[in-house]
Amino acid sequence: MSRYTLLLAALFLALPSFAQVAPAPDLDDPDGPHERLIIRGGILIDGSGGPPRGPVDIVVEGNTITRIVGVGSPGTPINPDRRPGGATREIDAHGMYIMPGIVDNHLHTGGVPKAPEAEYVYKLWLAHGITTGRGVGFGGMEWSLSEKARSERGEIAAPRMVVYARPGQGEDWEGGVDTPEQARAWVR
Repeated sequence: MSRYTLLLAALFLALPSFAQVAPAPDLDDPDGPHERLIIRGGILIDGSGGPPRGPVDIVVEGNTITRIVGVGSPGTPINPDRRPGGATREIDAHGMYIMPGIVDNHLHTGGVPKAPEAEYVYKLWLAHGITTGRGVGFGGMEWSLSEKARSERGEIAAPRMVVYARPGQGEDWEGGVDTPEQARAWVR
């Protein structure tokens, strides 16, 4: 096989890695944040290393957990007098476990060959408990920043995104970053 044929074959096989992943579609009916959401009766794994506890009622006001109330003990009836009130929305978590979201510090959307639509990847991450991710390769810098902004505004179902770029990446930058002056200019 000639060098020319090998070069053409290598270029052909590398083409999919340069394709851009399709951005996630907008949410038609976003749910939340709620004025006062109460998650009722779940067993809490709080991430401290201690045993699960509960059942508990978790009060979320806006986007902030404001109270975690023990409402009983495993195997005993829930004490209705201990339950917080005033919910604008309730989620029944009886028989379920509740834990903090997972932060993944090394995520890739996978690119067109593996996952041509970012929405699919975001939903997989959320389904696996990832609520915050640091993107090593979400896509191009501008695309990644756009998806991050859409996630922050609640326009798409996606984890919180921390966009990471190697120095010198971005549409408006040409060349490397080899000096402190270039680094300051690139950051700006």
